[in-house]
Amino acid sequence: MTLQPSKTPIGLDGVPAAETELSHVDGQKGELIVAGERVGDLVRKTSFEGVTARLWSAGTATPISEAEVRAALGEARSRAYTRLPHLLGAVDGLSIVDGFRAAIAGLRSESGLTHDATIVGALPVIAAALVQRAKGSAPNFPNPKLGHAADTLAMLHGRAPSAGEAAALDAYFVTVADHGMNASTFTARVVASTHADLFAAVTAGYCALTGPLHGGAPEPVLEMLDAIGTRDRIKPWIDSALARGERLMGFGHRVYRVRDPRADVLKAAIEKLATNATDLPFAAEVEAYARQALRKKKPDHPLDTNVEFFTAILLDALSIPRQAFTPIFAVARSAGWTAHAREQQRCGRLLRPSSAYIGEMPR
Repeated sequence: MTLQPSKTPIGLDGVPAAETELSHVDGQKGELIVAGERVGDLVRKTSFEGVTARLWSAGTATPISEAEVRAALGEARSRAYTRLPHLLGAVDGLSIVDGFRAAIAGLRSESGLTHDATIVGALPVIAAALVQRAKGSAPNFPNPKLGHAADTLAMLHGRAPSAGEAAALDAYFVTVADHGMNASTFTARVVASTHADLFAAVTAGYCALTGPLHGGAPEPVLEMLDAIGTRDRIKPWIDSALARGERLMGFGHRVYRVRDPRADVLKAAIEKLATNATDLPFAAEVEAYARQALRKKKPDHPLDTNVEFFTAILLDALSIPRQAFTPIFAVARSAGWTAHAREQQRCGRLLRPSSAYIGEMPR
């Protein structure tokens, strides 16, 4: 006897797995609220350190100020630099994405720093060191007096970033610091619910982030734009891709049924960057025609611009190597992962969902 498939939502769509004060995603309205603020307002009001302070305060139920976070992250970056020989000891022969996973798995607690600061402070140091390593260069020293985004760029490029560059990356960090119960955050919460430490929870979260259906999508957006190449090829290229049943990278989202609110925030950050490093008008034309073509092909299945489309353009404009896009995403999302892990551990409940068995039953 074979059981009939259950009506349980496959993929846990719409099934609450936790109660949280950290962030809320409304897919019907196209709204993201992080720590009580709409994401666009949050970018205008605060820095990455500010949103991290809000997330950590809510996750731990212990208030912490933006200034305290800034100081803790600066110290953590400096101390992570001294530990690079240990952290990079197992990355030989690995790509930047895989080397980052191996290195963060080697993180451990540090005397004088909370685990949260140790993790969030170490990630940009590791990412930048791996980028330099891929070029055959030594890692650049962090500067604890800089903001987290500015120091990330300085370590990546070996020079102080302009105010516009630092502001653009900071806007990106704030925008993607947390996003409800996404796959990597859920993974981190599951691990944290077992009372494993934060290092295990964040490493697991990063592993989930590397998948192309989650954080691994920005690089293919640039590959798509490269393949289209010129304005006169936009329509035929997109039409041909859709006719072959291919997915347009940077469009569609598991939750949002309308435009991803983070897309417009990042588009505005790119416009303020005022750089010639990318052709935003060309990308905007691709976006406009892709949205039109998708509405025509799938009128009953909304597929609109998601965060990955403008993430790719912004990070490329900041001269961040494509192979480092996922680790840089993790630099920002680690604020959310650590906050969710703390919140889950305060709940004290082991996450253990059930499954709908549809296999053979014994006679």
